[in-house]
Amino acid sequence: MPSGLVALALGGFGIGLTEFLIAGLLPQVASSFAVSEAAAGWLISGYALSVAVGAIALTAATARLPRKQVLVGLVALFVLGNLLSAIAPNYQVMLLGRIVAALCHGSFFGIGSLVARSLVAPEKKSQAVAIMFAGLTVANVLGVPFGALVGERWGWRAAFWAVTAIGVLALAGIAALVPAWAGRPQERTGDGADPVQPLGLAAQVRAFRSWQVWLTLTATALGYGGMFGAFSYIAYTFTEVSGFAPDDVAWLLMVYGVGLVVGNLIGGRAADRDRDRALVLALLALTVTLALFGLLAESPVASVVLVFALGVTGFASVPGMITRVTDFAHGAALAASANVSASNVGNALGAWLGGLAITAGFGYASPLYVGAGITLAATVVMVVAARQVAGRDGSGT
Repeated sequence: MPSGLVALALGGFGIGLTEFLIAGLLPQVASSFAVSEAAAGWLISGYALSVAVGAIALTAATARLPRKQVLVGLVALFVLGNLLSAIAPNYQVMLLGRIVAALCHGSFFGIGSLVARSLVAPEKKSQAVAIMFAGLTVANVLGVPFGALVGERWGWRAAFWAVTAIGVLALAGIAALVPAWAGRPQERTGDGADPVQPLGLAAQVRAFRSWQVWLTLTATALGYGGMFGAFSYIAYTFTEVSGFAPDDVAWLLMVYGVGLVVGNLIGGRAADRDRDRALVLALLALTVTLALFGLLAESPVASVVLVFALGVTGFASVPGMITRVTDFAHGAALAASANVSASNVGNALGAWLGGLAITAGFGYASPLYVGAGITLAATVVMVVAARQVAGRDGSGT
């Protein structure tokens, strides 16, 4: 495994921690700044909105810059944002720090995925992306308990100091270990390649003329929307339907997080063998998992098994979706970042639809069925995309 991939994974781990740890710190932060729970919640929702905006804006603004330099700058922005949060004298500065840190999120994973795949042979590109995203999935497992533990022992500011330190390490690692040629439009597997200028903004925008790019972005949004639409209300499902105590939710979420780690690595390997088939099967498996979860949610044992399966099937499509959209976009970093934005749009859509189902009186298991319907639509979109490619190539999916 190229050492540059380790540095990218560490950066992904730090960014993931920043996203997730705040959930375990909200009560302390709200008390510290004397703000309401709703105002404290903007430290989460403001972060998410900033991710969606930053993914497109920063990628477009840095279109002509070498991708290694862009990654270094993005991680520096991440460090600055968390430093602002750690030293924030009031709520407004804290929120600003969250927004600044979030700006780098989408672009880092979009551009970083192009850099990661360029560090390995083409037949291992999805596995390389999976390794970079492994940092994010591990952060999903550790983020909330890490924030709660550090916050309880040393205060919430200590958690942000720790993430700032991780960002500094990632910054040094990327600067030292990622080669200067990495991530250029034509894939490289060695440092002797001739210099190639990154695609300009106009060329990157033209990549969106591809119907396959839009199909992939749609499948990404719907796939994420189905999974996170159900996951947004999973704590209510556990406590109100499955019969778990509120204290059990933390370890159940860790089971889900372990599933994300496993699914990410399996999905990367499967996508390198037969990407479109792997993506269709992953989305179909996610649909079945969500439907079964809805049917069996009253069983505690089944709920534990199925929340793990939800993590596995939910993240198995991520590496393949990213390599697919960038392949059809001819290496355009804007398309890779748009894939991150699409996932956040899907998250918002799924959570909204799941909330509507609960409000309509269908019960706390209803978001699982809503999610199954959304991911079924994602599966159909992916089948259409795969068949178009197969028909063009004259071969099966």
